Amino acid sequence: MSKNVRMQQPQFRHSNYYFIAAAIATAIAGIVHLYIPFGFPMVFENPAVAIFFLGSGIAQIFWILPMLKRWGKPWYYLGIAGNAGFIILYVITLFPGNPINGRGGSIDITAAICELGQVAYIVITGIILAKERNIIVNQR
Repeated sequence: MSKNVRMQQPQFRHSNYYFIAAAIATAIAGIVHLYIPFGFPMVFENPAVAIFFLGSGIAQIFWILPMLKRWGKPWYYLGIAGNAGFIILYVITLFPGNPINGRGGSIDITAAICELGQVAYIVITGIILAKERNIIVNQR
């Protein structure tokens, strides 16, 4: 392996497992987002909500690629920001009179699985970023 390739990919212990775990976490959240419109057909009564769930599911499934292919820090930060945004939107919808759906919601198993996948993605990707940062600092 050439010196340039070695510098581009993080060389920390068991690094593949972190990237695979992050990809699995975002895949779980994406699958749940895609399941919601089809598992709860009343979602299609509001096209904006259906488009949101389909779009967010597709984006999260797509995010498997940046993690497995190790596209780099900008992609990791964008994935963290996107998942954090989804979590914030979900929390807002739990409160009565919220500006998104106007009514409060309750936590069900589908939402819990999705949110856990998103939190797991954020935590695992944060670990990846921290370990990559340590490698760069240690190489100086």
